[in-house]
Amino acid sequence: MAQSISLSLPQSPTSSTGVSVKVVALFKTLGTLTLLLIALPFNALIVLISLLWGIVRSPFTKKAVVAAHPQTILVSGAKMTKALQLARSFHAAGHRVILIEGHKYWLSGHRFSKAVSRFYTVPAPQEDPEGYIQALVEIVKKEKVDVYVPVCSPVASYYDSLAKPVLSEYCEVFHFDPDITKMLDDKFAFTDRARSLGLSVPKSFKITDPQQVINFDFSQETRKYILKSIDYDSVRRLNLTKLPCDTPEETAAFVNSLPISPEKPWIMQEFIPGKELCTHSTVRDGELRLHCCSNSSAFQINYENVENPQIRQWVQHFVKSLALTGQVSFDFIQAEDGTVYAIECNPRTHSAITMFYNHPGVADAYLSETPLAAPLEPLASSKPSYFLYHEIWRLTGIRSWKQLQTSVNTLVRGTDAIYSLDDPIPFLTLHHWQIPLLLLKNLQQLKGWVKIDFNIGKLVELGGD
Repeated sequence: MAQSISLSLPQSPTSSTGVSVKVVALFKTLGTLTLLLIALPFNALIVLISLLWGIVRSPFTKKAVVAAHPQTILVSGAKMTKALQLARSFHAAGHRVILIEGHKYWLSGHRFSKAVSRFYTVPAPQEDPEGYIQALVEIVKKEKVDVYVPVCSPVASYYDSLAKPVLSEYCEVFHFDPDITKMLDDKFAFTDRARSLGLSVPKSFKITDPQQVINFDFSQETRKYILKSIDYDSVRRLNLTKLPCDTPEETAAFVNSLPISPEKPWIMQEFIPGKELCTHSTVRDGELRLHCCSNSSAFQINYENVENPQIRQWVQHFVKSLALTGQVSFDFIQAEDGTVYAIECNPRTHSAITMFYNHPGVADAYLSETPLAAPLEPLASSKPSYFLYHEIWRLTGIRSWKQLQTSVNTLVRGTDAIYSLDDPIPFLTLHHWQIPLLLLKNLQQLKGWVKIDFNIGKLVELGGD
């Protein structure tokens, strides 16, 4: 339960700035560990009661589902809630689930889920691409995997595409080919492709030199612009500074502070006022199999399904035109006139899939070769999903009765995305094993961090994964 505090990394370990950052990191980390320790007995009690209740009611519950054609499914991204959700969905349909994660996250709390049959760690793909692919092959062969469903980090999505031709000799890989992944992940290339298909996207410019922005004639534009790194940046992606700034000097200072270069291009994109929405879609051969849409924000940790026919039609047109097979998520802006604009695409699983926590058809949406009558959407009975520890921390920022009502309403109406009465242990091991061990590692190195993301299961760090 950590507050989002921005920290600057020291320029020199001997500088006064470096010392102050280390001091802040020390007390921030110790304070967070203390809060987690205080919460531990309450969390442990909840999990213990859940386990005991499961034992009591076991004689009266239905036996586990056995699939007509049970398969072994390999799911990556074990540190993340969305991987846990998919593991539970496949397990509930009678399939066997193997969970994997990078060596850094050997401490994944989700490995203790009852939905997980085996857990492995693999090399970081960006550091050892060949070792990563070889590790996947060995796991697939050893466990006789039928289908690999990557739940990628932004870094890993391209490497999973590179692994696809090799892995396809042994199992199906539910992911895009490298050229498609590269295009979808490139914010400029994606908007260019969508525009060529007649779909609505904001005006965009590829920026490889700060001077391109400084020299840009904003006087001819009706809207402001924002800058976003084309490569994933876990910290700067939250910076939505509008351009131009109040003065040319401020614009130049801001742009020159960003790491823009031909090797690290950015996109300058028209800022369209309106409602932010995000989606997750599972597609096979261009068919939209599973789809959900939720209101969005810069730091997204709450998901409630929103019916938006315009967005669904946009997504259906896009995935059908490219005959996509895999998982894809989009960020949209719906302008005041109702027009929806896709502002970026991520060729990977979205955490909004947690809204399918009680849907029995998720596994078939991924595995069935028979087309579905219609795309699956979250059940009408499903509750909005949230992350309890984030919600508890938000309570510390409440300054009005209305804010308190909103927070309480979120907790009452929704359900925690990690806790499950039938599978409670990950709720304990994520919050009081995975995150504390990551904090202790940072404490040992006196490293700063920006915030804890319990959804993704990591510490957000400058220059982190």
